[in-house]
Amino acid sequence: MANGSLKPKSLGENIPFNKKVRPSMTAGDRTVSIIINVILVLVVIATLYPLWFVVIASFSNPTSVAAGTVTVLPKNVTWVGYAKVFANARIWRGYMNTILYSVLGTAVNMAVTIPCAFALSRREFKPRRVILFLFTVTMFIGGGLIPNYLLYKSLGINNTMWVFILPGAVSVYNVIVARSFFETSIPEELHDAAQIDGLSYFGYFFRIVLPLSSAILAVIGLYYFVGHWNDFMTGLIFITDDTKQPLQVVLQQLLLVAQGTGTNVDAAAQQQAADQIKFGIIIVSTAPLLILYPFLQKYFNKGVMLGAVKG
Repeated sequence: MANGSLKPKSLGENIPFNKKVRPSMTAGDRTVSIIINVILVLVVIATLYPLWFVVIASFSNPTSVAAGTVTVLPKNVTWVGYAKVFANARIWRGYMNTILYSVLGTAVNMAVTIPCAFALSRREFKPRRVILFLFTVTMFIGGGLIPNYLLYKSLGINNTMWVFILPGAVSVYNVIVARSFFETSIPEELHDAAQIDGLSYFGYFFRIVLPLSSAILAVIGLYYFVGHWNDFMTGLIFITDDTKQPLQVVLQQLLLVAQGTGTNVDAAAQQQAADQIKFGIIIVSTAPLLILYPFLQKYFNKGVMLGAVKG
């Protein structure tokens, strides 16, 4: 030290998570790391390739798709499938109906779920355990299809947009998730400070709790929106008016028509055209969600972690 032959180690080298210092790895560590990376790459490929294949097959020549020559890149690009899908006026009406049902349904869901979860998270609310128990029972016990149909008919909501909105106004799972978030991630000291400042429960909820809950609100809102967007059975069973059918039912009927037309002579060609329409329908129905998700991804990841970590 005195002669300058030895230099003291910097404190940063002793920190295990220092980004500037690469930890030494044994041969066994490298082998395990390579195996994990290979497995992750294979999982990613297995997850993304089916979606990619549907995309390239939707505007590839149906003959090439049927022959199995379309694997990574499209071949003989054609937009006939999309042209047939969008040429149907019912597609646009179904889009407008689904957007309306999804937006209004999500708004009603959030307006009911979040205040309910906040009330159940307050310890001074004495009946909360009984109410939460009754909520949980509904997750396992339901009336079934026929009683629900008779109930909706007696309420007069069959064949209206309210059949998409009112029956699922509250998701018990989302209420439990939001309640857990309010209990574990919002410090009780904030409520004490709000009381000192003279805020009521409503003021505390709207001015403090909601601004601090943007992540979990985005997650729950995305769950609700996707659920409404993909709702197929409600439109199939409870909606008989073609002008009120959601997009999923319209696409299903369009696919059935494409597969059912044609003669035995051109059955193979008709099936290939139906397959291309099918791929186009998949893209048309999922594209809005694929476009929406990247904008909510950061909130989604943060909200999942906040709901899972306590303390």
